[in-house]
Amino acid sequence: MSGRAVAVVGATGAVGEELLALLTTRRFPVRELRLFASTAGGESRAGQPVLPLTPGCLRGCDLVVFAASAEVALAHAPPAAAAGALVIDCSTAFRRDRSVPLVVPEVNGADLRGHRGLVANPNCSAILLTLALAPLHRAVGVRAAVVATYQAASGAGRPGIDELRAGIAALARGEAPPPAVDLPQPLAGNLFPHIDAFGAEGYSSEEDKLQDEARRILGVPDLRVDATCVRVPVERCHSEAVAVQLAAPLAPAAARTLFAAAPGLVVDDEPSAGRYPMPSTVAGADAVAIGRIRGGRVFVPGLTFWLVGDQLRKGAALNAVQIAEAAFAAT
Repeated sequence: MSGRAVAVVGATGAVGEELLALLTTRRFPVRELRLFASTAGGESRAGQPVLPLTPGCLRGCDLVVFAASAEVALAHAPPAAAAGALVIDCSTAFRRDRSVPLVVPEVNGADLRGHRGLVANPNCSAILLTLALAPLHRAVGVRAAVVATYQAASGAGRPGIDELRAGIAALARGEAPPPAVDLPQPLAGNLFPHIDAFGAEGYSSEEDKLQDEARRILGVPDLRVDATCVRVPVERCHSEAVAVQLAAPLAPAAARTLFAAAPGLVVDDEPSAGRYPMPSTVAGADAVAIGRIRGGRVFVPGLTFWLVGDQLRKGAALNAVQIAEAAFAAT
């Protein structure tokens, strides 16, 4: 792979900073690096100036990763793709567009074939969920899942992290947390089942994404996913409790073997010894950790398990870099 001209849009945000770190640690062949943000000025952690987005500023790039809002991506991603760049968008802008591949490389990397310059990075919780469902579906088939997510402040970007830190500091002083600004409720010492807007059926758009995106990624259009998405006072790493209905019986021991062999997963499953995935042990890791694997009591045949993944890495930045690596390797 020859050196590439790379642009990161949203370089000063939480995902953008993680992208810059991963480009270095994974030795992505960067010949030229351009950094952009909606608010220009200053330097990123890469020590480079952050520039404003202007017409034509992405021309000549081989790879552009958007870690910005859907509005920014809708305005600037299609022209960048039309100019010849591979564009990977981490926002919601193109995830429902059937002409745009929605990809978790370990699960449906083949969907990158024939892309037209634009690839959507899935929702963070959907990435983690489909990594775990994929080996089960390949082995025996997956019909439905009930999922409760425990989503960290990092899922709301830098503002969410800042609000959590400010609230924790206030509690430590014996004060009430400050009013929420970017989150719907104060998060320190609290949790709430409210991530994104609620629809007519009472589900949030975050909960809808888990079903809609899992169907596309796994290639199971009739998969049923009933989700409750909860924001919790954890700075980094999303967790999920999953109960899955299978098409055929699968013993927990066999499931552990499948999970252990699946790319992107690690098994941490000795609960009697206090070993199970936790945000404190998974933060900064590339793999999604899975444990508490047991036979289901509601779905028969079925399984129940617990998983934790770093939302800023595999849930966002790492998946985007892996998409770029796979796409360029295929050319």
